[in-house]
Amino acid sequence: MEHFSFWPHLTAQEKELINTHSRIVRYKKGTQVHQGPLDCIGVLLVKHGQLRVYTMSEDGREVTLYRLFPDDVGILSASCVFDAVTFDVYIDAAEDTEVLLTDSAAFRKLADDNIYVRCYGYEMASNRLSEMLWKMQQVLFLSADRRLAIFLLEESSKKNSLEIHLTHEEIARFMGTAREVVSRLVKYFSQEGWVKTSRGCISLTNYEALKELAG
Repeated sequence: MEHFSFWPHLTAQEKELINTHSRIVRYKKGTQVHQGPLDCIGVLLVKHGQLRVYTMSEDGREVTLYRLFPDDVGILSASCVFDAVTFDVYIDAAEDTEVLLTDSAAFRKLADDNIYVRCYGYEMASNRLSEMLWKMQQVLFLSADRRLAIFLLEESSKKNSLEIHLTHEEIARFMGTAREVVSRLVKYFSQEGWVKTSRGCISLTNYEALKELAG
């Protein structure tokens, strides 16, 4: 629980409340964790694995907004706790994932009673909404080739590896575009000598060229 910055400011009773209403939950890769407006499961602390947070258009097109990695906290899965936060998101397990889930009702009581918890919740929600705004700006205003270059560089940095082990379909979901677009761009990047492809893997072979394209 020490991952929560408000923890030192809780009373013994409040600590007991959060401990009693938190549990470890494991999700297999591909499992839907949070079903947008139909859900308010609570606050997620990622222990292992990776969660993908996305929005969905009326025609079913997905746009990945951000991802949650170990030690990251998912607050928008408890958006019902905060009256001023009305943005609904969907969450899937991008890998086999283990989380510590704190019940939304318990977190609401803590937020109502403790100013530190309430400020933490709104700060986390604000940070995530800023990430989402940046992502939507990318989708609306950046060309697909530049977005792919940015994605590959960010993924390489997160994994500390020049090899990206994702399929074109998975990359398309992360970028919010069609698989055919990703396949066409990866082929172009390969022809330019910027990447090398193999089954389920893209290797970055000209990092500087990708950085120049990404801007």
